[in-house]
Parts: sequence; C-alpha cells; structure tokens
Amino acid sequence: MSLAADEIVCLIGPNGAGKSTVLKTVFGLLEPWTGSVQFRGDDIGGLAPEDIVREGIGYVPQTENVFGSLTIEENLRMGGVARDDDLDPIIDGLYDRFPVLEEKRRAKASTLSGGQRQLLAFARALMMEPEVLLIDEPSAGLAPNTADEVFADVQTVNDGGTAILMVEQNAHKGLGISDRGYVLDQGTVAYENEAASLLDDPEVSRLYLGG
Repeated sequence: MSLAADEIVCLIGPNGAGKSTVLKTVFGLLEPWTGSVQFRGDDIGGLAPEDIVREGIGYVPQTENVFGSLTIEENLRMGGVARDDDLDPIIDGLYDRFPVLEEKRRAKASTLSGGQRQLLAFARALMMEPEVLLIDEPSAGLAPNTADEVFADVQTVNDGGTAILMVEQNAHKGLGISDRGYVLDQGTVAYENEAASLLDDPEVSRLYLGG
C-alpha cells in the first residue's frame, strides 16, 4: 500500500476488514504485526504518535476529534501545542482557507454542526502543517448534504498540498474524490486501482459497493 505526495487515497471494504487499523498503525497507535511503515524512506513503524506528528503525519479520528468545551481558536492552539514558533500566522492561514472557522472563532466547538466540527478537526490537525493527513470515516453520522460539504473540505485540504489517506464508509463518495483506492477484506488488499476504475469494476461494485 502506498501514498504519493498530493494524492487522495481511499480505503474501503466491509466492517472488520482492517481499514481503521491501517490508519492507527501508521499513526503509531498500534504496532505493525508484520511488514513496515515507511515515510520518506525511513521506517517509522512503532514510533509514538507524538513522534509521528513531528515527522509530518496528522490524524483525524472518527470520534472525539475536537474538544467541545473549548472555542474554535482554543482547539486550533491545542493542535499546534508541539510547535515552538508563533501560532498566529498558522491560524490566520487556516482562517483564510476556511472562513467559517474565523466567523465562529470564539464559539465553543460543542455548538458547531457536524460538518463544522469535522472541518475544525481537519484544521486542528493542519496546525502542525503535515505532509500527510490520515482521516478515519469523515462522513460517519452526517446527513448526505453535510457529508458532501465535508468531502469538499477534504478536497480543499488536499488542494493545499497535503496528501490524504482516508477510510470511508460511503465508498462511492470516498472514491469519487480520490485518485486511487484500495479494497480491504479480512486484513488483506483484495483490489487496488485508480479510484474511477474501482467504481467502474463490476466485481468490486457487486461485492463492495452494493451494486
């Protein structure tokens, strides 16, 4: 499995296939049982998450990905706590990219809509200016219209130069914004191809896309 600079790669497959486990292993929350995790030619498998962040990889978990009792700006500052430089220019840059966050900068995260909370989670992870962002099921629990907004936000993050490895339950939507995809089944890669080719593959559609 690989991810190139500036790509969006989507992992799909049935529940229990190991999709989220891949992200957690890359981020250092789990140790690889076999194989290795390579980043820029270095083996980072087994490093602690805080070291993974410093290497240039961010992670947005599916749940509990923002601090509801803190304001938007406080959440962003928490995301940059490991930085030694001035956070204000980084925050201002994120406000430029995501104006709705600036409009609500003093609002508690608990008052945001589901889509806005996901956007804040993305922005908080971007405070460390990662080269790669791992996103676990960004549309989980969201209404279709809100999910579409979140997928547009994922594309905005990618357009800013961040490569994305994403797990997504809505395979059609996830592959629809991705460059390539992998289908996982029982912990192994069953299919891999360009995202458009996976969407057009009748066998993949029959087995994994509900077609």
